[in-house]
Amino acid sequence: ELPPSEFMQVADSTWLVLSVVSNGRAPSGCQATGVTKIARSVIAPLAEHHVSVLMLSTYQTDFILVRERDLPVVIHTLAGEFDIYKEESGECVPVTCSDVSNGFLKPKSAASPTLHPVQSPQTRFCVLTVAPDTLPAIATMLIDVLFYSHSPPREAGTGSQDLDSITFFSFSLIEGYISIVMDAETQKRFPSDLLLTSSTGELWRMVRIGGQPLGFDECGIVAQIAEPLAAADISAYYISTFNFDHALVPEEGIAEVIQLLQQRQESSR
Repeated sequence: ELPPSEFMQVADSTWLVLSVVSNGRAPSGCQATGVTKIARSVIAPLAEHHVSVLMLSTYQTDFILVRERDLPVVIHTLAGEFDIYKEESGECVPVTCSDVSNGFLKPKSAASPTLHPVQSPQTRFCVLTVAPDTLPAIATMLIDVLFYSHSPPREAGTGSQDLDSITFFSFSLIEGYISIVMDAETQKRFPSDLLLTSSTGELWRMVRIGGQPLGFDECGIVAQIAEPLAAADISAYYISTFNFDHALVPEEGIAEVIQLLQQRQESSR
C-alpha cells in the first residue's frame, strides 16, 4: 500500500515466514526456540541446498524468512525432520512435498560460502518488550529515537577494525507481540516500569556480520555465526537487516564468541 518513492529501496523477491515450534499448532508467543538451537536442523541444511535466508529473532520466538521461489527446496529439505504446516484461514494445515513440488529438482550442494568479517562494537544492548496497551505512553519517545536521534550511517570497509560503537534500534510488531532492541543508554530515556525484560535483566553485545552490504543472494551467512555458537551452546538473538546481519550474545560471553568466530575464519583460509 506504500506509494512508489525514489527514497525507498525494495528487494526484488517476495519472502515467506517460517517459525519452528515444539507443536505445529502452538500459538504465537511460545518460548523462543533460539537461532543456535535450529542451526543444525534448519539453518545448515538450507545453506547446504543454497537457500538464502533472513533471520529475525523476537522477544517471543524466532522467524526464518525464505524466498517464495525457494519454497519447494525448503519443504523437501526440512520434511525429513519436521512436520510442516501452513496457515489457512487461521487453521494449521499439514504440507507435503507433493503440495509444492512445482517441478522440484534436488539442487546441487552449494560451494563453500564466503566467511564475512565480523565486527564487535563496544555498545551494550537490551532486548525488551512492552505490553501493547502501554505503547501510546512511549510513542513520542519511539518516534524521536526512530527519526530524530540517529547519526548518518558510517561506511565500513572490508578490512576495517571493530567499531567503537554502533547505532542500532530495532522495533517489531508481529501478531500483537512487540519486540525492541536498543542500546543501554537509549533505554534510560524510557519509563523503566513500561519496558519488560527477562528477570535477570541481562545486557547483550553485538557481532555485526559483513564489512559491506551483504545483499540477498548469498547463502550461509546465518550459518557462519549460528553453527559455531550452537556447538559451544551459546545463545544468540539474531536480526538480518537490509544491509547487514547482527547477532546479539550475552555480554559475559562476547570474548568467547569473538574467539570462536576468529578461529573459524582462520581455519577456513
